[in-house]
Amino acid sequence: MKLCVRNTYLDLSFTRVMGILNVTPDSFYDGGRHNTSSDILGYVSKMIKEGASIIDIGGESTRPGAEEISLQEELERVIPVVEDIAKRFSVWISVNTSKSTVIHEAARAGAHMINDIRSLTKPDALDAAVQTGLVICLVHMQGEPCNMQHAPYYNNIVSEVDEYFTIQISRCKEAGIKENNLLLDPGFGFGKDLHHNYELLANLKYFHRFKIPILIGISRKSMVSRLLEIKTSQSLTGSLSCAVIAAMQKVHIIRVHDVKETIEALCIVKATQIAKG
Repeated sequence: MKLCVRNTYLDLSFTRVMGILNVTPDSFYDGGRHNTSSDILGYVSKMIKEGASIIDIGGESTRPGAEEISLQEELERVIPVVEDIAKRFSVWISVNTSKSTVIHEAARAGAHMINDIRSLTKPDALDAAVQTGLVICLVHMQGEPCNMQHAPYYNNIVSEVDEYFTIQISRCKEAGIKENNLLLDPGFGFGKDLHHNYELLANLKYFHRFKIPILIGISRKSMVSRLLEIKTSQSLTGSLSCAVIAAMQKVHIIRVHDVKETIEALCIVKATQIAKG
């Protein structure tokens, strides 16, 4: 499998690492760490050198309980960063957004991909995705960030996420988005309790039936720290364990805070898969 935007290709024949760049003051793990252009570019350079193939820029926190910010605030946080990265690096750029205007402006600034926790359901977002031709990651979320962890419930989480993907893929195809411009993210922590998250992790391979690349984000999430009864800052080992479990199921992209450590873990997975034949 491979992705293509503006004649720029990303080979997905092995698991890629997406480095997280939050330009928010309130993200659950690294909010407020990157406040200046120099800090941001230095951190991006570090992640690329460590092996990140994609940089995912978030201008609005999607942590449990987070409220939406204004369009203008999101544009001011995100677009200059996209422009700076696009000018200096050849890395793929992803923008975490649900707003149609941000999608258009991100494409103009040089982004390749939109990572949308609301799967293009906000007003005009689907049209913006069609018009820009960017790769779109469809994310499963029950509820909204402000309420998604208020007693989430499923009869069968794997089948319900599967049904959600079926509906959203159909919407996108009917609007004119090609399947090879889509990614699927089951949305760990987005309206799921601890058991839901680990049931999804155990069954990631099931979603290969769509023949669409799978992206996951588990890094430093509470499904790790709560299970181990540790602080988020202590959850690197658990996060790497989740990444290895996902990669062994041939997930295509893993979104992480800790690029170097994840790349090293995935090298072991890749060598094992090659040896297995």
